[in-house]
Amino acid sequence: MLKKGSKLNSILTGSCPKCSEESMYLDKNPFNLRNIYKMHEKCSHCNLKYNLEPSFFYGAMYVSYGLGVAFSVAAFIISYVFFSSTIITAFIAIVITLIVLMPINMRLARNIWINMFISYDKDWKEKKIDERK
Repeated sequence: MLKKGSKLNSILTGSCPKCSEESMYLDKNPFNLRNIYKMHEKCSHCNLKYNLEPSFFYGAMYVSYGLGVAFSVAAFIISYVFFSSTIITAFIAIVITLIVLMPINMRLARNIWINMFISYDKDWKEKKIDERK
């Protein structure tokens, strides 16, 4: 399920969607807010250019919104249903959840967005050798 080459592996680890050989990000820690969006220009293994077109990752905002809603619903259910808190306490739990998980949300949104357009290519090594010739 999380083996190399699967979409889920690429999304959760932030690895290259084409070869899964390296991380797309300069800093693997999403909580280092200075470098949260800093990415390699292209993969050093398969030469996939990550920014497919100018402003490519603007589309990830839609994915981020969906993830934010999912995190909010989860926080509400956990606080209101499982812990029997008040509505105000549940609202505070939602806000805290969104603030704490914001870096993860941003990275996951980018990972999902690029994986919607790029698929794993198991023959990327042979194609790279052919390009050199």
